Amino acid sequence: MSAPSAPKNTPRVTEREARQVAEAAREQDWHKPSFAKELFLGRFRLDLIHPHPLPPADDVRRGEAFLARLREFCETRIDGALIEREARIPDEVIRGLKELGALGMKIDPKYGGLGLTQVYYNKALALVGSVSPAIGALLSAHQSIGVPQPLKLFGSQEQKDAFLPRLARTDISAFLLTEPDVGSDPARLATSAVPDGPDYVLDGVKLWTTNGVVADLLVVMARVPRSEGHKGGITAFVVEADSPGITVEHRNAFMGLRGLENGVTRFHQVRVPAANRIGPEGAGLKIALTTLNTGRLSLPAMCVGAGKWCLKIAREWSAAREQWGRPVARHEAVGAKISFIAATTFALEAVVDLSSQMADENRNDIRIEAALAKLYGSEMGCLMADELVQIRGGRGFETADSLAARGERAVAAEQLLRDLRINRIFEGSTEIMHLMIAREAVDAHLKVAGDIIDPDKPLSAKAKAGANAAGFYARWLPRLVAGPGQLPRTYAEFNPPGHPDLSAHLRYVERSSRKLARSTFYAMSRWQGRMETKQGFLGRIVDIGAELFAMSAACVRAELLRSSDDHGREAYRLADVFCHQSRVRVEELFTRLWSNTDDLDRHLVDGILSGAYTWLEDGVVDPSGEGPWIADAAPGPSARENVHRTIG
Repeated sequence: MSAPSAPKNTPRVTEREARQVAEAAREQDWHKPSFAKELFLGRFRLDLIHPHPLPPADDVRRGEAFLARLREFCETRIDGALIEREARIPDEVIRGLKELGALGMKIDPKYGGLGLTQVYYNKALALVGSVSPAIGALLSAHQSIGVPQPLKLFGSQEQKDAFLPRLARTDISAFLLTEPDVGSDPARLATSAVPDGPDYVLDGVKLWTTNGVVADLLVVMARVPRSEGHKGGITAFVVEADSPGITVEHRNAFMGLRGLENGVTRFHQVRVPAANRIGPEGAGLKIALTTLNTGRLSLPAMCVGAGKWCLKIAREWSAAREQWGRPVARHEAVGAKISFIAATTFALEAVVDLSSQMADENRNDIRIEAALAKLYGSEMGCLMADELVQIRGGRGFETADSLAARGERAVAAEQLLRDLRINRIFEGSTEIMHLMIAREAVDAHLKVAGDIIDPDKPLSAKAKAGANAAGFYARWLPRLVAGPGQLPRTYAEFNPPGHPDLSAHLRYVERSSRKLARSTFYAMSRWQGRMETKQGFLGRIVDIGAELFAMSAACVRAELLRSSDDHGREAYRLADVFCHQSRVRVEELFTRLWSNTDDLDRHLVDGILSGAYTWLEDGVVDPSGEGPWIADAAPGPSARENVHRTIG
């Protein structure tokens, strides 16, 4: 049987065209320093993150006051088990969140918002997400990627005046980019916005519209055709959700986040005033990516909350549960899991808080740091939840309702595992994050040597690039040979008396940073233009960088807590254990850069796709239903009932 074709209205683009669209959307220049960018270049700039930046006292006061109110609301007004059973957040809970000001956490007070910092916004998401991840997702989608953030960064004053007061108190927003046949490849975006007098006319279908089922305002990405007076390209619009021609055709159901108001939205001849366009035509993807620079921090923030809960349950359960004459925590196999959860939670909180504080100060470019936080948090969050289920044994696999029905504590470990799984896909899958971060990590190399490996560049451009590259590498490569990580007394302030020695870990990070840069350079020299196809290698490079960033953040946070006399000794112990665990992973990743099965895997996949191994599938029954792999998203009027609902 031949493979099903893509929906007919999806634009056909080549791989090169798709890459060009993605490249045009990314920020091209670096105007501020970046700790992570320097790390990938072999330069360990500890001065960029140490001493740990701190928020102003007034921001702390306002943030703590809101957290206290939010905690009381979570404890008295939210029933997470009810949301899980009914797969819906009660309207009265959402109304209560509106009254609390939770919709406007990141909106300036002059528009009716709370004006919280990124640090306290993330703490709030971790808190509310621990009670109900579905509510955490609702608030995050509304403020991290929904209408408020694009308007804050790119909106006109008139747009801010018109929409932000509504978004701060009453209106829920959603972000609509994905389509049935368009995920991480926006060059194939099919939804159109055709200019018509003072308006644009939108046609198309959007998939996985988080908050879309209950949203009042939408930020929609649509393709404007090029025409006289119109540059065209993918463009962002603010759209009223009750506009004629908009139909929420389906509310999606998932393995986790069962209260998520996520659906399929169809636009048919929807008129949107040109005044609702955010930024110029063609700037939509750049707006989306820039919004995500800090927006991505919300997911790892909720993973921090999950880690804290995992640690609490693991500690209490493994102390109470006895096997072979002692608590299970005292058995090494279980104790190692608890140690991993505790150390990783500490490090992940360090990564999120450090990245968030740098975002608030706006002194550093944190596009790589935020992406690493999202990547690392989503992966480690799933691992911690999986380890908790294993520690709980059969009770970890049993639902909270079933546990309660037979008289035991209702611990929703299996639900947490299901809820966290989407974070490895949300807002950039792990695979896409690897490629995106890798692109930023090699940006300096491509700036000086990119023309050499570009087949479309003329010989004159290649010759000029060769001269530039020779000068750059003559200065850069010698610095990768030796560094402060080889001196035994470097970073001595991280080795205070009576505490574990964290200076040794920072010296390891410095040495590994140079080794990482040398490995990247060798790979670029070896593969040149084929480097972009070596996704396994690039993923490992990024994973090493993520571990080194996490180690650095953990050490800096431990020293901050020690210097402020806030559990400093315990923090040093956590950081020390985490760094030892992380170093094991880093060494394995370095080995796998050059000793792996990447080529074997590729050849096997070629055979699988050609049908050579279909015999291996014999002996089972496929219970899947009938239907196309990808639903048709052809424009036109909706034939379905509108399931959108408004929460007053």
